[in-house]
Amino acid sequence: MKGKAIFVTGIDTGIGKSVATGIYAKELMNQGYSVITQKMVETGAKKFSEDIILHRKLQGIPLTAEDYEGITCPFVYSYPCSPHLAARLENRKIDIDVVIRNTDILRKKYDYVLIEGAGGLAVPYSEELTILDYIQQQNLPVILVTSGKLGSINHTLLSLFACQYHQLRVHSVVYNLYPKTDPIICNETQYYLSNYLSKVFPNANFEVLKCYDI
Repeated sequence: MKGKAIFVTGIDTGIGKSVATGIYAKELMNQGYSVITQKMVETGAKKFSEDIILHRKLQGIPLTAEDYEGITCPFVYSYPCSPHLAARLENRKIDIDVVIRNTDILRKKYDYVLIEGAGGLAVPYSEELTILDYIQQQNLPVILVTSGKLGSINHTLLSLFACQYHQLRVHSVVYNLYPKTDPIICNETQYYLSNYLSKVFPNANFEVLKCYDI
């Protein structure tokens, strides 16, 4: 029996996807599951995925054999930009079939595979396709990471509209409280998004990421 794959995306870059991925992996491990994380593609890194390293640190485990073999992140680019541009700059395309095969390898060994994306749903990984296209094609449930900064309501609702329109399954919305923002805006944003999610996606969870120690 294959393990379950879940895709972790965010409303923007730098929103806390990597931390949310690592912490959720640790929570699942504490429940007795075997868990691995995967990075679809990483830019702004040298040869090895820095996000994978962060995941393992948050999980409290060393790098795995799959990490060293490049199975958990086969495409790493040095320029910190959109994946499609980073791939073009290095003349090394992202072969999505490799990502899919690697996920399948991991699902055969682990109960859960948490796949972290790059940026948000509409980020292109090729000249024609976006992260959302990949999620839809693979029929993956989505964890959406957001925050309490000004503008998050707009970006979160747009992401959820996209999920609704493309009939993506929303597993949960993770509300990241770090770094701290205006408390009035943060509290209202949390209330608004939690209330919205309960009405539009009643089967999805609303999780608050309060703090973490890296």
